[in-house]
This record gives sequence, C-alpha cells and structure tokens, in this order.
Amino acid sequence: MSSPTTPPTPAAPLIARAKLFGNPSRAMGRISPDGAWLSWLAPRDGVMNVWIAPVGDSTAARPMTAETERPIGEYFWSPDSSRILFVQDKGGDENFLLYGVDVATGAETCLTPFDNTRAMVVGTSHRIRDRILVGLNNRDARWHDVHSLDLTTGTLTEVIRGDGYAGFLADDNLDLRMALRPNADGGFDFFHIADGAVAEAPFGTTTLEDALTTQPAGFTADGTTLYWLDSRGRNTAALIAQDVASGATRIVAEDPRADIGAVMADPVTGVVDAWAATYLRTEWTATAPAVGDSLAFLRDRLDGDITVTARTDADDKWTVAVDPVTGPPAVYLYDRARNTLSLFYVSRPELADAPLVAMHALEIAARDGLTLTAYLSLPPGSDADGDGVPDAPVPMVLLVHGGPWARDGYGYNPYHQWLANRGYAVLSVNFRGSTGFGKAFISAGDRQWGLKMHDDLIDAVDWAVAEGIAARDKVAIMGGSYGGYATLAGLAFTPTAFACGVDIVGPSNLGTLLKTIPPYWTAGIEQFHQRMGNPNTAEGLEALKRASPLYSAERIARPLLIGQGANDPRVNKAESDQIVAAMQAKAIPVTYVLFPDEGHGFHRPENNIAFNAIAETFLARCLGGRAESEGGAIAASTAQFLSGGE
Repeated sequence: MSSPTTPPTPAAPLIARAKLFGNPSRAMGRISPDGAWLSWLAPRDGVMNVWIAPVGDSTAARPMTAETERPIGEYFWSPDSSRILFVQDKGGDENFLLYGVDVATGAETCLTPFDNTRAMVVGTSHRIRDRILVGLNNRDARWHDVHSLDLTTGTLTEVIRGDGYAGFLADDNLDLRMALRPNADGGFDFFHIADGAVAEAPFGTTTLEDALTTQPAGFTADGTTLYWLDSRGRNTAALIAQDVASGATRIVAEDPRADIGAVMADPVTGVVDAWAATYLRTEWTATAPAVGDSLAFLRDRLDGDITVTARTDADDKWTVAVDPVTGPPAVYLYDRARNTLSLFYVSRPELADAPLVAMHALEIAARDGLTLTAYLSLPPGSDADGDGVPDAPVPMVLLVHGGPWARDGYGYNPYHQWLANRGYAVLSVNFRGSTGFGKAFISAGDRQWGLKMHDDLIDAVDWAVAEGIAARDKVAIMGGSYGGYATLAGLAFTPTAFACGVDIVGPSNLGTLLKTIPPYWTAGIEQFHQRMGNPNTAEGLEALKRASPLYSAERIARPLLIGQGANDPRVNKAESDQIVAAMQAKAIPVTYVLFPDEGHGFHRPENNIAFNAIAETFLARCLGGRAESEGGAIAASTAQFLSGGE
C-alpha cells in the first residue's frame, strides 16, 4: 500500500528549465585591480564569454572573447589590468590552456600553445605586473614544470621541473619558496626552495589524516610571514601564521566545528584581514577593524550571504556577491571611500518573481552517532507554517554531492529549486568523507565507499521518513561523479531503498576508475589507494570489487537513468559502458544518454537542459511529480540514447 503524499501545489507555476539551467544574464562579476574596469561573463551568440565596461559607464560594455562552442568557466585579470586571462579546454577533456586578451586592442593570444597539455597558474605578484608563473605538463603529463610567462611577449622560461612534486608555492617576487611532494604515508612533505634548488630534507610533513586539511596558504608580500590552513595537532584546519625567519607559529583563527575554508588578504600587503568557516552556513570574521566595518556595512544592507569577489589595489572598491537563496544571486559594486553600494547586476533577473523556495540547514544523526550536516528544500506550498516539515509527506530526491572529498553548502541551488518546483523534497547530506568538518570526519570515510558512507545516506532517508518529510516508497537518489557512484551503489547494494536513480558521470568499477585517472593526478595516487583501496594488492582489489556497483549490477531492480560525457578524463565513458552492459546481459532495463562533446558533467547549457528534461520526465514517471514539456530540448543538444531511448 502506497504512503499518502502531498500532491504538487497547482498554484505554483512551473519554472522553465531554461531559466534555471540556461545561460545567466551575467556571472562572475569582478573589478580590475586598477579600479578602472568591471568585468563579467555573459552570453555572446549564446555562449558565455568575458565582457568588460569602464566603471561608471555600463553603456560602453564590450565582449573581450569570442568562444563559439564551450562556455568560459574561469577568467581573471592580469596584475597590471592590461589583460583578461582565461582558461579553456576542448570538449570537456580538461586540458585547459591559458589565453590572454589585450584590453586596449582586443587581440587574443594562446599563451600556452601546446597539445595535450593542462596549464595551471602557480604564482602571481602585486609587485611584478607583467609576468606570472604557470605550470605545464607538456614534457611529462604526470608533472607540472614551472615556467615564467612574460605576458607582453608570451615568452615562456622554464624555472624548475616538477618531477615527483605535487606543487610549488611562490612569493610576491615570483621566487619559488616551497615544494610539495607526496609521501608513502598518503600525505605530503614540504621542502624549502632557495636559489632555485629544492632542499634535500623536508621542513614539515603530513600523513594521510592531515593531507586534505593542511596546506600552505601563501606569503605576505614582504615574504616574512607564511600562512597555513593547518590541522596538525588539532581536528579542524586553523589559520596559522608562521614567521619565516624563526619558524615560530601562532594561531590566527580556528573553529572547532569546521575548517577555516577561505581568507581575505590585503591586495597589497597580503596580510590576512578576514577569514571564514562554514559549518551549516558561511560565517566571515574580520581581523582588520576597517575590513570588519565594511563587512558589517554590507551585512546591514544586503539580504543574504555575501562574498567579496574582487578588491582593487587601492582597496577602495570591492565587487560583492550576495546570495538570498529565494531570489537570484546578485553582484554589487561597493565604494568603500564613499560608503555607497550600487547594483552591478542580477544573475538571472527572469527568476525575480519565480516561486523559489527556502533552504533549511540542519543536522542529522548517523546510526553510530556521527553528526551529518544537511540541506533541505521543500515544494512550494507544501509547508504552510515554514517549519521545514511539509504538511504531509512528499516524494523526495536525495541529491548526493560529488568528490567525495567536497561538500554541500547553503545557498541558491538550481537543482534544489528545480526539483522542489517539480513537487519533490530535496535533501543533500554531507556524509562522512565530506570536507570542511575536520580531519576526523574525512577519515571516517576512509575505505568506506559503499559501506558507512552509504549508510549515512540511508540514515538521512530514514530520518526524512521518520520526520514526516518523505514518503518511504517515493524516494529517488541522484548525483554526479561520486554522487553518481552513490546512485549506482544505492540501487545495487540496497535494491529496495530507492524508487529510482539518476547517475551522472558516476564510476561503477572502482578498480578501473583508479587505473584510468588522469596522469596529472599521479601525485595523489597514494592517497586514493589509502582512502579507497589499492588495486595493486589482492586485498585492496577485492575490497574495491566489493565496493563496486558493477559486481552487483544483477541486483538492480529499480529504474536507472545514466548520463555520461564521452570525453570525461576523470570518470571514463567505460565506467558507464560497463554497468550498462552488465545490466543488459541480465535483461535489466536502463536508460543511457551520452553526450559526445562533454566531459565530467554537462557544461554546454543546451546539453544540461536536455539531460534535465530527460531526468524530470524520468522522475515524474517514478515519483509522480510534475514535468515541463520536453519542448525540443533533446533535439537542440548532442544527446545520444545508447539504451532506453524509447
């Protein structure tokens, strides 16, 4: 007998998928270091490109880039404000090259013109304005050699080879000062660099337990202080200031509930003047009184969580993003000298009157007593008193984050809004192994793929049912990357726990996953082996097999939808191919959608919209929620049905 559920509220109009997952009107707004320009991402012929305008004259906006296929996902200003720099790959292969565009002439140059290469920025300087340090793995795909890049001429000069090193840290003179090398304990050894030579012995080290919660955070501009985010000797990562000359350290800030996850540093001196930790929500604390006054001014005038996205060299102007959750995020220009705040843009003005819902931040107890933070959204109109519990149980989607060494957070979330609008409660839970809550919480997930990590998800569902939020027989599981794995594990290991599942680029065979990771992840392989299982040992391989949904595919009894990018370098297409083949061999139905021009996730809006059109029809058939008409979304994409197209 089915559980009674609250039907979707007819009074809440459907929010069009395109309004949630299409191009925003603007995104990633910033001010240039010299304060002369505002920059942002916006569509140009339907593709997200970089635009700029003089501060105070938005009518003079002009595009600086001309990408025609893949949206630009990240850009930044050169230190002297003369160039826009951005990275771009091909078809989702994650071989990101670095490009520069001259603001005065509009001329675009590929600054790292190499095939099969992934470029990364190693260091920038406030003092040296026309040069940066970049890492290139064009010599050996496993390691990034550091080069000095002259932004004016494009000349690349090798500084140091990266063989065996996970990364390097430079100071404001663009001198390399530290090298990080993985060690046999699953952590890192830290080495001083002097005159271009790496010291023979490390001056510091971490083991596996601190590997994800301890890292150098940068030097002050004078090079005398080195900041760390450091969990050594404690559970959560504290902000530590180390005197370079003496080696003495002092605690700048710490939070017993959560790692220090972000800092604001003075743009000229590099001295940290504010820090943030995120437990349920992000909380900023200033260490510099003037910055504290500015943050207080912003909190008083902006409704939602705030993030300072850029600061001028003079520190007289900031661009500030605000997230109201129940409205589209916006970016403001804050003039600190005049103490004025002006709207830069609203990211998705078409959502201003949409029936967006609140997000509830909460704690859930796992079966062994571990506390899990979680975020819940409810269908509009289902919770009359706004207490976070619907008037009657509703269908629910358990939305699982990727990583798994990542986390869910509080804020406007298009997936929460979309699924809630279609009539579902949406629950995202930070299962053990998630980052941000200290090293003990991460370590609790070691070698627990498909075991206690999965138990946490089941416990979250049980909690939602017990609280009257979800109907037991109408819960779906959905996620990407690790969340896709969790979907496959949920359907294979607990075949009756979920009504259906949506897997996006999720691994099905942990043994083959670890054998096909990108070569530039070589520095992290020991950590993968210790946290997941070592496929090079009989015991490790057997553990990985037990945790792999592929080997329990015959147990899958509920509908499954799989989405995959053909060029995914992290979770190869073979991961989806394997489990689809295993299901087909047992005559178990599965719907499998491939995008030939995507990688790890669907970044072209037309492809993302198409997959979500498929997913919401799939979920409506499974859970009984609402669905917008497909409306030609699939035809507008590159989607290919390899199974279950009917």
